[in-house]
Amino acid sequence: MEENKNLKLPENAHRKLEKGEVYKPLLSADKTFPEVTPYSVAMGLLMVVIFSAAAAYLGLKVGQVFEAAIPIAIIAVGVTGALGKKNGLGQNVIIQSIGACSGVIVAGAVFTLPAIYILGLDVNFTHMFLSSLLGGVLGILFLIPFRKYFVKEQHGEFPFPEATATTQVLVSGESGGKSFKTLLTAGLIGGLYDFVVSTFGAWAETLTTTVTRVGQVIADKAKLVLKINTGAAVLGLGYIVGLKYAFIICCGSLLVWLVAIPLMGAFCGGVDLLGMHFSEAIGQMSADEIFRTYARQIGIGGIATAGIIGIIRQAGVIKDAVGMATREFRKKGGNADEAAVERTQQDIPMKTVVFGIALALVGVFAFFALGGVVNNIWQALVGLLIVAVISFLFTTVAANAIAIVGTNPVSGMTIMTLIITALVLVACGLKGNSGMVAALLIGGVVCTALSTAGGFITDLKIGYWIGTTPSKQETWKFLGVLVAAATVAGVVILLNKTYGFVGEEALVAPQANAMAAVIQPMMEGGSAPWLMYGIGAIIAILLTVFKVPALAFCLGMFIPIDLNLPLLLGGAISWYVSTRSKDKELNAARQEKGTLIASGFIAGGALMGVVSAILKFADVDWFLTNWNATYGEAIAIVPLLLLCGYMIFSSLKTEK
Repeated sequence: MEENKNLKLPENAHRKLEKGEVYKPLLSADKTFPEVTPYSVAMGLLMVVIFSAAAAYLGLKVGQVFEAAIPIAIIAVGVTGALGKKNGLGQNVIIQSIGACSGVIVAGAVFTLPAIYILGLDVNFTHMFLSSLLGGVLGILFLIPFRKYFVKEQHGEFPFPEATATTQVLVSGESGGKSFKTLLTAGLIGGLYDFVVSTFGAWAETLTTTVTRVGQVIADKAKLVLKINTGAAVLGLGYIVGLKYAFIICCGSLLVWLVAIPLMGAFCGGVDLLGMHFSEAIGQMSADEIFRTYARQIGIGGIATAGIIGIIRQAGVIKDAVGMATREFRKKGGNADEAAVERTQQDIPMKTVVFGIALALVGVFAFFALGGVVNNIWQALVGLLIVAVISFLFTTVAANAIAIVGTNPVSGMTIMTLIITALVLVACGLKGNSGMVAALLIGGVVCTALSTAGGFITDLKIGYWIGTTPSKQETWKFLGVLVAAATVAGVVILLNKTYGFVGEEALVAPQANAMAAVIQPMMEGGSAPWLMYGIGAIIAILLTVFKVPALAFCLGMFIPIDLNLPLLLGGAISWYVSTRSKDKELNAARQEKGTLIASGFIAGGALMGVVSAILKFADVDWFLTNWNATYGEAIAIVPLLLLCGYMIFSSLKTEK
């Protein structure tokens, strides 16, 4: 097969199977191929370290952790080809599967744990490491019983957008190294672009309507302002998200910034509504201050409600998948039955999975009880119950979201977890600073478990299409989680010491700020902003009724607008380059070329962001402060347009 330079997935890979029809993957189930080798494991772990650092920086900077599967797959194809490795397809899947632990573990950590710093409290390396590690292990184990349901039984039911793209990269990569060259070039351009912005300040990182005198007056009087981040990484993220969801996210953002904030600034000063007091000084606040203090809470309420709606909708999925897992567990015959299962459908034995879940939950209990997270054994048991129940129930929501749209709503589900955790812990007598730390660490375990489960379904679908052995992916995923947990804990500590998460120059960390906003009032004896949460909940329900993706819209309501508008710009570019021809195959080729460029922007920009952080941590200051203050925003539009032009023209200059 390695000699075949025209590899393609079977025709029935993406459609529903006819009665009696069977999907046969590229790597035949009747043969054994190299998968887990010293090369594939070492390369996968290297990808974990690199992309964990990059994703942590980007997640804390813009609130979006990019999925590392595609760029890792491209790098795996390029390096494997450059080294002349034979039978590389199965090994590349393992590289991608191990390496993808980076993005999912980072999402679980950076969405929750920095909130402890934001609240002025402290968290050590061990707490962050164990929170990420235990959550990741639970995410893997909880998902395994659902693998056959989502991956095999529902063949053709879900589009799996990220898995589709990654699989195409891995398969087409067997035909040559053009993809790797494109990614490398874009990575260099995006990396240098963002490095120049963050390290030298050659132009402003954010372009706002206040750059003009009229815009400044409107912002001061009417609290109306628009802002766009000029970075390469965020633009690339928008391209991959696509126009549809980028537009929905931006609609949520525009509702808050063009409607809610101006109305609050004009009419809510000194008003008390349903127990919520709006400051008399709200009219003197800037639009940013109103957003951070009041308006963002609407998005939090919407996200929590969208998560609940997701669980209700997935009740049938949970029942079906649990039934399938139970039948597997009750099977008798041991090794004889396992030998009868074809190689491409062999999971870790269900009894091993159940034992692993029990062991992981014991570890969670020990972490809570003996690690200084809570005050006594009863509170540790409460924390354990919260982790076990919510992680298991929301696993299907995370997996289903990834299967349909490629986006994991983990932040919204985690906010709901924090609300439940805070209410329960306060009832158990744990409140104040210790209560906030405990709730966030418990939330961190849940968030990481859900993030890992959602991301892992992508890896398993890739393996299903190509024909690798699921049990090997499942087994070696644990090692990737271990390395990713250690890496992200170190990077978060480094970024906190370098930038911090509070103040003018701090990293935005929008999800972590949202978590802090949820937990603080509930743990200090105050009341949560239920009015704002209620408005968000009503919006989420109405969106669901009208069949608008509520989660994406509500995410837009609490992520700063300057990080949402570049998503729309990137999504518009994605739509443009994929619709210029009447030839569908040519449009698809252009779209794929753009995806490679966008992935390069993301990886290069994020990695150079980490380099900039290290330089700043080492007290290396090359920032052109006077130049940036005088000319930075005025000229920022020029490099942004050049970056967009490169993405468009390079994508259009593509042959089928």
